[in-house]
Amino acid sequence: MKKLIVIATLALAPVFSAQEMVTKPVQAYQTAQYQAKKKAFVDNLLAKMTLDEKIGQLNLPSSGDFTTGLAKSSDIGKKVEQGLVGGLFNIKGADKIKAVQKVAVENSRLKIPLIFGMDVIHGYETTFPIPLGLASSWDMNLIQQSARVAAREAAADGINWTFSPMVDISREPRWGRVSEGSGEDPYLGSEVAKNMVYGYQGKDLANGTNILACVKHFALYGAGEAGRDYNTVDMSHVRMYNEYFPPYKAAVDAGVASVMASFNEVDGVPATGNRWLQTEVLRNQWKFKGFVVTDYTGINEMVDHGMGDLQQVSALALKAGIDMDMVGEGFLTTLKKSLSEGKVTQAEIDMAARRILEAKYDLGLFDNPYKHGDAKLAAKEVYSMENRNIARNIAAQSMVLLKNDNQVLPLKKSGTVAVIGPLVNNSMNMAGTWSVATKHAVSVNLMQGLQAAYGKDVKFLSAKGANIDYDAKLEDIYAAHGKKTDRDNRPKEVLLKEAVDVANKADVILLAIGESAEMSGESSSRTEITIPQSQVDLLNELKKTGKPIAMVLFTGRPLALTNVKDTPDAILNAWFPGSEAGSAIADVLFGKVNPSGKLPMTFPRSLGQVPIYYNAKNTGRPLDQKLVDKCEYQRFRSNYMDECNTPLYPFGYGLSYTKFNYSDITISNANPKGNQSIQASVTVTNSGNYDGAEVVQLYIRDMVGSITRPVKELKGFQKVMLKKGESKKVTFDITPENLKFYNGDLKYDWEPGEFDIMIGTSSEDVQHSKINWTK
Repeated sequence: MKKLIVIATLALAPVFSAQEMVTKPVQAYQTAQYQAKKKAFVDNLLAKMTLDEKIGQLNLPSSGDFTTGLAKSSDIGKKVEQGLVGGLFNIKGADKIKAVQKVAVENSRLKIPLIFGMDVIHGYETTFPIPLGLASSWDMNLIQQSARVAAREAAADGINWTFSPMVDISREPRWGRVSEGSGEDPYLGSEVAKNMVYGYQGKDLANGTNILACVKHFALYGAGEAGRDYNTVDMSHVRMYNEYFPPYKAAVDAGVASVMASFNEVDGVPATGNRWLQTEVLRNQWKFKGFVVTDYTGINEMVDHGMGDLQQVSALALKAGIDMDMVGEGFLTTLKKSLSEGKVTQAEIDMAARRILEAKYDLGLFDNPYKHGDAKLAAKEVYSMENRNIARNIAAQSMVLLKNDNQVLPLKKSGTVAVIGPLVNNSMNMAGTWSVATKHAVSVNLMQGLQAAYGKDVKFLSAKGANIDYDAKLEDIYAAHGKKTDRDNRPKEVLLKEAVDVANKADVILLAIGESAEMSGESSSRTEITIPQSQVDLLNELKKTGKPIAMVLFTGRPLALTNVKDTPDAILNAWFPGSEAGSAIADVLFGKVNPSGKLPMTFPRSLGQVPIYYNAKNTGRPLDQKLVDKCEYQRFRSNYMDECNTPLYPFGYGLSYTKFNYSDITISNANPKGNQSIQASVTVTNSGNYDGAEVVQLYIRDMVGSITRPVKELKGFQKVMLKKGESKKVTFDITPENLKFYNGDLKYDWEPGEFDIMIGTSSEDVQHSKINWTK
């Protein structure tokens, strides 16, 4: 039986500038009247609850996958009936969720509704690019829109809580979960974090189409040693506050309803049991009012960290400020005993239960526990053509053009194109990692997208050419969560010959190589961040044909592409684009969409440079800039004998089919004083042959500080659309707020002095202007 693939038609959305971004919604539950009413309700409910029922609210088990008719009789159903469950996750479908909710509100003693969580990370059934790809759009409206669509779909299907956004800053591409974050920069990461929260939660959590957001993983999860998942993290508080904390705080300031603790340790104490982190920083300093949930079995894992037995670590977590225990049931099975032994207090249990009940109140579940989940609505809302069109547009805006020699791209809408690579016809891998609810089998693969959009005008020939990896055992590891790589067991020589034969019949080669979906993501650390040799050999064989090669790169992380970057004529980094992958890639390859994505994370030349990031600090022995540019070695300076200091592709980098020229910077006042505001402007001209969007980036360097300061820091950006031949003046307002940082005493302030103002097309390609700011 043939699968029916429906290809969405594209409705292009406008590209917005920073001034048009959607601002923070004013939430109804922020009023004093609402808060007083909520407190009275929760006070009354807590007074009626037994100790077991209070502890039950702190319990978040995984549902498994039971049928609707077994909801009551299942083990989970019995616990729900006894009031021993506060919420469930990993349950999908409006009818199933309604059946379990019915047990809670009709059969339990106090009829307290459940919350239902799921990993809705970059979309629900309509799936958007992986989060690292979303961040590459540098378009906050589109990012917010992706979260809004995800919330509406999930809510229609019964979900009212997502474990997103993940905002962990990481400079470590070996760590697979960089695919799930927004890259290396705290400013860009903060903008993405708050807009994801706005998109999920909206103006009113109780309206039935919004869901609770959960910012994760608090904190520092992206800084694990050696890029190995769940590994030790150790850093100074100055670095925490200046470089890693900002996106978490931005989410809190945006009103995020929940926070997830991270697996790693912080200052020698696992985050799940770290009171300084979960109470002093999160609640006392940042005034967070929501609830904190562990990651999957996070409490239990503190036993292996060496923090005690399950009773000890459960008490440690509660006292640290953890409110909800995901899966481990340490709270459920030990807190009652710990209370009787004086190891925890009744007030601590009550406070945790209060926070869970308040979240349910904010969702409006006590008024209508069934407001999330309507099978008829889900049939219309989930994976609708409208949502797929939005996903297609966002995917196209997320792609980054890394190379385009001789204007090989966009492709001509005529002739013959050889489409070659191990994932060309593979729908299962198009959505990338953490795509829990995705309809993988009907995701649009590359060949389907090309044929549907341009098959009438262009002849497409296809060959696999190579497997993902020569090592079958390793490739089997890559094919996790059912995302098969469709390994071809014919000899490699046969696969290569077939690909070369196809290429020789074509005018141009379109080569799709890189990672498969689960080569990045959780528990997907790699010691080598290169394209596997099987695919490199394919590229080299195709090069011998003399045909132009446009390479489409599938990846969930920055890769070291030094050994392949010179071989193809063009490289389009597509990340993993989601449900509409093939259609969106076709739109970009043939010029329907001019690529405008910019890298949110540095691509290294080699693994030995890692960690490498644009906002590093100088050393006392910096390499002369002329030698940096020439990639020349100098002894007794901070450099490598066998490699350049510079990255392969820097943060903020991304080409276009057109060309943008920047004027010199104009500063309104080069000697500002106190709290004055100044304006820094450039004129950007589209001097090429295509209309296009450009991300204009503002960086600032504090030349002298009480502690050492980065060589540059992103402080603003605007994405502007320019027609061919058009010029626009782009202006950034700069105030002392842009100059603030946490000093050696962790005081957040700015210091007077000289500042280098930089505006340009990437972190390495900028215009400069100096100012002197006094207090």
